[in-house]
Amino acid sequence: MTLRIDISGLPSERLRFAASPLAELAAMLHVLAEPGHHPQLAGWAADVWAGLPPGLADRLREAEFLWRSSRADFLVPARPRPTLAEELDDVDRIDDETYVTAALVTTCGSSRVHFAAPSPLTDPTARERALDLAQARGAVQGAFAERLLTDPAAVRARVRDTLEQCAGAFFDAAWERVAVQLATDLRVKNDLLKRHGIGPALASVSGAVTLAPDGDHIVVDKLQDKSTAAHGAGVTFVPSVFGSPHLVVVHASGWQPVVQYPVAEPSPSEPVSLETITLRLEALAHPVRLRLLRTLARGPHTNGELAHAWELSSPEVSRHLAVLRRAGLLTGRRHGRYVRYTLDVPGLTALGSDLLAAVLR
Repeated sequence: MTLRIDISGLPSERLRFAASPLAELAAMLHVLAEPGHHPQLAGWAADVWAGLPPGLADRLREAEFLWRSSRADFLVPARPRPTLAEELDDVDRIDDETYVTAALVTTCGSSRVHFAAPSPLTDPTARERALDLAQARGAVQGAFAERLLTDPAAVRARVRDTLEQCAGAFFDAAWERVAVQLATDLRVKNDLLKRHGIGPALASVSGAVTLAPDGDHIVVDKLQDKSTAAHGAGVTFVPSVFGSPHLVVVHASGWQPVVQYPVAEPSPSEPVSLETITLRLEALAHPVRLRLLRTLARGPHTNGELAHAWELSSPEVSRHLAVLRRAGLLTGRRHGRYVRYTLDVPGLTALGSDLLAAVLR
């Protein structure tokens, strides 16, 4: 599964790396809403919640679905500005139709929900559908969608005021701490782009972001099959300290593609591809292969020894071992005429965390 961004004919200067205060605030708000996704930031989240004014805490819970399971597209700007206020001014310039549609997608809980014409702002049937989807998620979501469709200007003003209150409560201090780290990352990315081109620059973003062999598509390894195009406007890459392990991509029709990626830790571990995880899960789904792994967990064995232990034919064992090797769950080392197979314990141990990282990515 991949998300593909068409960049055919796009000049390299239309690939933009820039820091966004609003996108980083959205990442922080996601951490506050889902601290379980970010165990390394759980202490920070607890401290922020403890210090929030009661009124602001209520406001964040009231609108948290704008950033909880996914980000409303207007929270990840395609043209980052130096300050949060400037980016919020840009959001204010978005027309009601675009803003409300983006907000409803997250409020109703799925990027697969679409609110194309007729508009829920003007069409009673579309409005009723939007309200039903929001209400199905909960009373708070239903009430928010009702207010949004009834008086979008009032809701937009309230959301902006909530985000501005976050600045004084916790964002300004956190942004000051991460600014140097973001600037350092941007220098590296922009230098790679200038000196070596798009491919190396993308490779430095994440192992989950690559340039397709044809050079015409950016491929993002995520649990979705989507495509979008960057013709004209280009693609913006926004680094985030608070975003790990998520790789957020704005790809909806009508929006310029934006990728918010986590800044690498001092000793980063490369993300494991979805193909590798799928191979491992499929390999473990067969009872015979589980039995072979159980034996290999006790020590190295040859094909013949495994066949004898489980009363299987040698060719049958060979087929199962080949599947396990392709999945990276065992290794083989030749000793004379024989190959002795060994369980890859770290690979098997990491499967749970790799799977979680892929799901969260």
